[in-house]
Amino acid sequence: MYAFDYHKPHSLAEAAALLEAHPEARLLAGGMTLIPTLKQRLASPTDLVDLGGLADLVGIVVDAGEITIGAMTTHAAVAHSKEIKARLPALAALAEGIGDPQVRHRGTIGGSISNADPAADYPAALVGLGATVITDRREIAADDFFTGMFETALAPGEIVRQVRFPIPLAAGYAKFPNPASRYAVVGAFVARTAAGVRVAVTGAGPSVFRLPEMEAALASSFAPQAIAGIDVPEDDLNRDPHATAAYRAHLVGVMTARAVTTALES
Repeated sequence: MYAFDYHKPHSLAEAAALLEAHPEARLLAGGMTLIPTLKQRLASPTDLVDLGGLADLVGIVVDAGEITIGAMTTHAAVAHSKEIKARLPALAALAEGIGDPQVRHRGTIGGSISNADPAADYPAALVGLGATVITDRREIAADDFFTGMFETALAPGEIVRQVRFPIPLAAGYAKFPNPASRYAVVGAFVARTAAGVRVAVTGAGPSVFRLPEMEAALASSFAPQAIAGIDVPEDDLNRDPHATAAYRAHLVGVMTARAVTTALES
């Protein structure tokens, strides 16, 4: 690693002040991406600002129509939450499928979405459910939050505080995981709401994206066979040693159909 100064603030305001004072600082949440990056000497921040001491960024609040999750809440906490399992089981199941137990007990929802890995699971849940990202400055709709590969709408020094999920009528998530990392080669989150159906796909492209044609078909008939004849263009999909673009295009349809089946069973 390169040398850096370590800070552990006691408040969100202190964390924001540290970021303002040190423009080349990086926030540390669970460290699941940042620590390996530092070890490989691929990043050289002047300072690390550890959010691990901010208790007000941890927790799950469930009310009649929405679930709000603090940014420093771990994947394991989401996966094991009785309230989330009861009200939004698709989100709990998604969290349970992230990485391995060590990752789930260290990784956080805020860190995951801020990193915006193209194969991460949470972006599909945020966009699929029409969630809202709450920062120390504003609220950002999930549709506007993810802007590209490892890119978000967060401004320099802006800190994610919470994510607010509306509770849908039904939802399901299905992914084809990389057998080693359990990252999504392709994952699809489907949510049926009073306003219609949302379908969000992760892993297939540079960033999470929606499928309007499938959403329209499922709004007319919420069943796996409703999307059977819909092809996904492969032109802008990812190509790597794990899967070709054509295979990912095929998996989008398969995973979306499985997600619909899961939603119908929930």
